Amino acid sequence: MPKYLDTSIEYLKGVGPQKADTLKKELGIFTYGDLLQHYPFRYVDRSHIYAIRELTGNFAYIQVKGKFTGFTMEGEKHTKRLKALFTDGTGFLEVVWFKGISWIQKYIVPNKEYVLFGKPNDFKGKLSLPHPEIEEASEFLKDGSAGYQPVYSTTELLKRKGLESKGVSKLLRTLMGDAAFKVDEILPQNIIEEFRLMNRQTAFENVHFPTNDDMQKKAIFRLKFEELFFLQLKMLRIRGMRRKDIAGIPFSKVGHYFNTFYSDVLPFELTNAQKRVVKEIRQDMGSGKQMNRLLQGDVGSGKTVVGFMCMLIAIDNGTQACMMAPTEILAQQHYNNIRKFADDLGLNTALLTGSTPQKARREMLASLENGTLHILVGTHALIEDKVKFNNLGLTIIDEQHRFGVQQRAKLWNKSLSMPHVLVMTATPIPRTLAMTVYGDLDTSIIDEMPAGRKPINTAHRYDNNRLRVFGFIKEEIAKGRQAYIVYPLIEESETLDYKNLMDGYESVTRAFPAPQYTISIVHGKMKPADKEFEMQRFKRGETQIMIATTVIEVGVDVPNASVMVIESAERFGLSQMHQLRGRVGRGAEQSYCILMTSHKLSHDARLRMDTMVRTNNGFEIAEVDLQLRGPGDIEGVRQSGIVDLKLTDISKDKELIILARTAAEKLVDEDMHLQLPKNQQLLAYLQSRRKDGFNWSRVS
Repeated sequence: MPKYLDTSIEYLKGVGPQKADTLKKELGIFTYGDLLQHYPFRYVDRSHIYAIRELTGNFAYIQVKGKFTGFTMEGEKHTKRLKALFTDGTGFLEVVWFKGISWIQKYIVPNKEYVLFGKPNDFKGKLSLPHPEIEEASEFLKDGSAGYQPVYSTTELLKRKGLESKGVSKLLRTLMGDAAFKVDEILPQNIIEEFRLMNRQTAFENVHFPTNDDMQKKAIFRLKFEELFFLQLKMLRIRGMRRKDIAGIPFSKVGHYFNTFYSDVLPFELTNAQKRVVKEIRQDMGSGKQMNRLLQGDVGSGKTVVGFMCMLIAIDNGTQACMMAPTEILAQQHYNNIRKFADDLGLNTALLTGSTPQKARREMLASLENGTLHILVGTHALIEDKVKFNNLGLTIIDEQHRFGVQQRAKLWNKSLSMPHVLVMTATPIPRTLAMTVYGDLDTSIIDEMPAGRKPINTAHRYDNNRLRVFGFIKEEIAKGRQAYIVYPLIEESETLDYKNLMDGYESVTRAFPAPQYTISIVHGKMKPADKEFEMQRFKRGETQIMIATTVIEVGVDVPNASVMVIESAERFGLSQMHQLRGRVGRGAEQSYCILMTSHKLSHDARLRMDTMVRTNNGFEIAEVDLQLRGPGDIEGVRQSGIVDLKLTDISKDKELIILARTAAEKLVDEDMHLQLPKNQQLLAYLQSRRKDGFNWSRVS
């Protein structure tokens, strides 16, 4: 955008210092350009004026033009209401106000013509219009209120400053009516023509004040495309420059450790998907460029063994490897699994967490620095300054979305040469979300489950079936199996009518009395040592039931557990329920997941239950989850610097995401550094933003 649109918002006519402060605090509007990118969230068609005689209570909104003929005050102090009769000559309509009465009494002039807009209320066959928007008829056409009207988000503070939706709309008309108002084109002409995009200035004008429905749709298409194009362009250029410019440690061979493990130690046959992914990673790490790859795989698909085989390639090439996990439970699980294999190969491994004793920590860090420690597994403790590698060649980050970019960068910088990076996630990501969030990473997908895994049977049961569910758990325990019962809350909540952990513990202990049954309890408020003690008791089979919160969502591997009961399942998202379900089905026996809810379920909650019962496919579940929840601000799963998408809905705009990605890929393949004449506008735009300390989250 040109310098004009970088002007501070306080200089716009009608704003000033006080309103500017409010706009900055409430809406993040600092400049003219920010105001221009404060888009309407819906539109109201105010082109039609109804005759009062044709009105019914079935209208969502109505607009009438006429005069007030009389006012009456009803009720006492706290129940006061002002009523008025309004007529257009075809009939009468009752208008009512419950607040702002004194202002209405001063503002309304009897027998003067007004336009009213609002939602009608049909009470006992009598039509009324509570708290309508009111505008003098003579001003209605003059200020552009008629027609397709935008509706902007607002707050109580903004309303008090006169910056409700209509006030924001007025500021935008002032901005666009300024003789200096001009929006430069920033996309190359060939892209505009290929995708039939509206001119940029026309798009801004029609997203705020559309002349008709068709123009509004074309404007939104243009601005969404631009929003996505810049996001994809940024990530693809990062990926392209990394591939071209950032050297990685060349892993030129697959040697003794890898081959011995594959032929003599690996206790099962890899799936075809695992073999394909290992091959992709081997090629990446042998290319001489730094690998930066996302490995997606459903719960139980075998990502850890793939990660370990990649570690062996690093060790075969004379470097060390590490794996960072977000919780001690998950780090411990990875360490236990990796150590079993590493010991057979004569490799040294260690686990570093916040709970590691100081003496063990000192010995571990010394062996890490002198190179005798081959593999280090841990939590955030890995990024502490005291942790120094001799020659780090591969960094694996599990459940990557739980780490901030600065934390990850600290780990990458612990080597003189840039280590290869493998990011693993057990949360399947729909293609369009992965394309938007992880567009700068190469992606591998394990889309096949190991042979012999039985699909988990999932059932939805209501609270009044609890005794039958408990009876089923007893049957499974009698077969030598174990069960999880998971609750959403730890303590009593006055606002949420859900079973909590402590109440649940009491009811379960009554149904499963000692000494016949033994029960563990685990939650996030326990000390790590206490949690680990209870986990190990359950793992050894000393307790038959584990009552827990979602602290067991990841990192618990008990093959003997065959039942997962999720209490108040309506409180959980699909992704979380799928992760919890993945705690069972890890052995050879048939496993079960039971979703417990009340009868009172919202449409979305019922759809979540039906989806869980219908499928075990994590990628299918992720698609439904995305459609239900939308991406929000995709915080927690996004890379640093990815924009907050202002117009795009990732769950609905899949085709547009692919179009923008295609356009950006074509441009980067042809001219990554934007040196061609046709891309000079684009380059100038990007450079101007960089000089101004541009925040990518504010791209239009």
